Amino acid sequence: MDDKWTAKLVAQRFEEAAATLDRLPNSQLQQLRASWPEVLQEIFDSEERTIPRGPPTGEAIDRMDETFTWFRWLERKQAKLVWSKAERMPWKLILRHLGVCRATAWQWWMSALTEVASRLNERMANRTV
Repeated sequence: MDDKWTAKLVAQRFEEAAATLDRLPNSQLQQLRASWPEVLQEIFDSEERTIPRGPPTGEAIDRMDETFTWFRWLERKQAKLVWSKAERMPWKLILRHLGVCRATAWQWWMSALTEVASRLNERMANRTV
């Protein structure tokens, strides 16, 4: 990726990771879970799984694994919010869970995405030096 990371690109990448996760067969999912951050394991344990639509590509799984490492840069509340949005949970449900207004939740979400984008851009800049 030659361009800088933005909050929008980070959000898209989290959405892709959520979609990839939904397509993983349970047997493959169990193998990958060991490397996930604790907050992601906690979120996954609380969800109901549906039957996958077909296995994702190896490249999609690699991007998902990379995306999951980004959770280490977020606080638990931020990680849950980012993942909820990546799974396309309606704002109404998120607001009820967080107990805040939409503007506040959106600011928290954007702050988390911006934090990840900033760290990714910093990492890219350090590689080119």
